[in-house]
Amino acid sequence: MSTLKRFFQDTIIYGLATVLPRLMGIILVRLHTDVLPAEGYSGVALFYVGAAFLNILFTLGMETAFFRFFAKSEKKERVYSTTFITLTASTIICGLLVFAFRTDLASFLDIPVNYFDYLLGIVLLDTLVVAPFAYLRARGKAGLFAGIKMINLFVFVGLNFFFLWAIPKFNLAYDWYDTKDLRVYIFIANLAASAITLLFMLPQFFKVKVVFDKHIFKQLWKYGWPVMIAGLAFAVISQLDKWFVDNINKEIGGAYAACYKLAVFMTIFIQAFRLGAEPFFFNQAKEKNAPTTYAIILKYFVIVGGLGLLLITFFIDFIKNQLVNDSSYHIAMEIVPYILIANLFLGIYHNLAIWYKLTDQTKYGMYFSIIGAVVTIIINVVFIPIVGFMAAAYAALAAFGTMMVFSYVVGHKKYPIPYELSRICGYLIMAASMSFISFYYFRENYWINAILLGIFVVLIFVLERKQLKQILSKK
Repeated sequence: MSTLKRFFQDTIIYGLATVLPRLMGIILVRLHTDVLPAEGYSGVALFYVGAAFLNILFTLGMETAFFRFFAKSEKKERVYSTTFITLTASTIICGLLVFAFRTDLASFLDIPVNYFDYLLGIVLLDTLVVAPFAYLRARGKAGLFAGIKMINLFVFVGLNFFFLWAIPKFNLAYDWYDTKDLRVYIFIANLAASAITLLFMLPQFFKVKVVFDKHIFKQLWKYGWPVMIAGLAFAVISQLDKWFVDNINKEIGGAYAACYKLAVFMTIFIQAFRLGAEPFFFNQAKEKNAPTTYAIILKYFVIVGGLGLLLITFFIDFIKNQLVNDSSYHIAMEIVPYILIANLFLGIYHNLAIWYKLTDQTKYGMYFSIIGAVVTIIINVVFIPIVGFMAAAYAALAAFGTMMVFSYVVGHKKYPIPYELSRICGYLIMAASMSFISFYYFRENYWINAILLGIFVVLIFVLERKQLKQILSKK
């Protein structure tokens, strides 16, 4: 099997583990927005804003560091064992520190303290399985990885439907059921799913001899801490907008968070790509033609991402009515094309970021993310009072676009990769332009949209057919 075929195969398997949870998440958006008013849904969004920051803080950048050193080290089991011990210890220590300040943190997030307790429990459980899940990915155990992820999904979705649909639907009488606080059952379902996932992952904890190697730890930490800072800065870009918008008005904050979820299909694509790409890129680093492989992958990433952007935009009103039926949420619909393109920029950035990961210069990822975070904060603070919630969408687009450009410019000097820049930019500009034309001028005009899509597909086929034949013909 060719290198590229193996990459695409792994990405498809990881994609299934990503697509199904996200698709179920789409169903849950409908369930949650049907039972919760917009101002209530904003509380759910803020809960997961806090979870995003704590997850990054607790993992210390060790997941990416693990892949880097596992791929090149002859002491692979020691790398895993040291990573596992480090994350277990950091989880306990960080958990105790956060618990000590939970009242203040809950107040900052504007959620009740008991909600924050659930949040902390979920983050603790999820962090404990980071190293074992990374070990499965590094060992190419995509099927087992996907299977356990599916178990987590079914528990979470099943409990959501039990608490929020089945009990009210069939008038089930339970003394503990609080009809005035339905949000809490979303968090209880998440906590239960995380706990069951930990149980299924326990056998992976004992796969290797537990040894802590100080030398390996120093390497992991040196590589990982800039990744953690970059992750926190990234969380500012991708999550803090919901907090800014919520401070305007909780109803608008809930609508913004719900419409943000309409970009989930692009998020699925990017996450699936990252799960397959990160270990693949590191494993290919020693190959002579690695830079050429990376360049080809980026081009087809942009092509597929551009197709996804067009399809989602063309059918956005149909998707909107299926996922968020309550019209009170639709006031934030205009953010969707901006968030879609912002996420595509983010995916390109993740692809470009391979240069600083392979050269062990993760400090650049930190720099780029901090720049993006500064852009995010400035645009939100300055322009939300002027243009409202749309400023948050503009901020996401500007931040990820800035990070993408900086990564390319610096990476071109530090680790040259022969990207087909003219074609990549051409496909990106064409897809983005068609997306805006469709959204603002031809909403629900499927004939015009079909013509636009056809033009894009034919152009790709004409320009790329020779290379596609070569890739598909390799064994």
